[in-house]
Amino acid sequence: MKYRSVLLLILLILLVDQASKVYVKTHFYYGEEIKYLGSWARLHFLENEGMAFGLKISNTPIGKLVLTLFRLGAVVFGFNLIYRFVKKGASKGLIVCSALILAGALGNLIDSMFYGLIFSESTFHVAQIVPFGQGYGKFLHGRVVDMFYFPLVDTQLPAGFPLVGGMRISFFEPVFNVADAAISIGVIALLLFQKRFMAKPLPPGAVKVESA
Repeated sequence: MKYRSVLLLILLILLVDQASKVYVKTHFYYGEEIKYLGSWARLHFLENEGMAFGLKISNTPIGKLVLTLFRLGAVVFGFNLIYRFVKKGASKGLIVCSALILAGALGNLIDSMFYGLIFSESTFHVAQIVPFGQGYGKFLHGRVVDMFYFPLVDTQLPAGFPLVGGMRISFFEPVFNVADAAISIGVIALLLFQKRFMAKPLPPGAVKVESA
């Protein structure tokens, strides 16, 4: 697989990710929700200062800065790693999965680096694109835009149930974006097919012999 093809794949994911985020950011007020496939598939605008699916390492500005810088380092390392994979003739599956993870990390990194500089606040009204540097936050302190919500199960147990009566049961609660989905697909595929993806390529002209 050519490195140029990998870059095009990453660019495509970034375009879809950023287009969906900008659209939601500039058309939804914070917390607004619309249903598009019944009650279990929704667009629900949220923002978070943490990792994929709203996870955090800290609630402080320092924690946010550390996370953004970590993302930046991971993205730089990721481009170098994929370049080495391509040069060494690694499997297409390994390269594609790595590209998905890298594209997702880069997508959320863009939010963290620049969204605070170019968007107005979304708390009480629909955000607008503002002159660079006049947004709601500082460089490296932007919030990541999330919008996909799939509450496949959202119910409350009958009050008469022992111990758990009245308890609310919900699955799947996290709100995520295209970048999060790309990271998850890449990681899950690597875990499921790691033996196949990590297999060393055969020399030119060699024939693979299956064991009995």
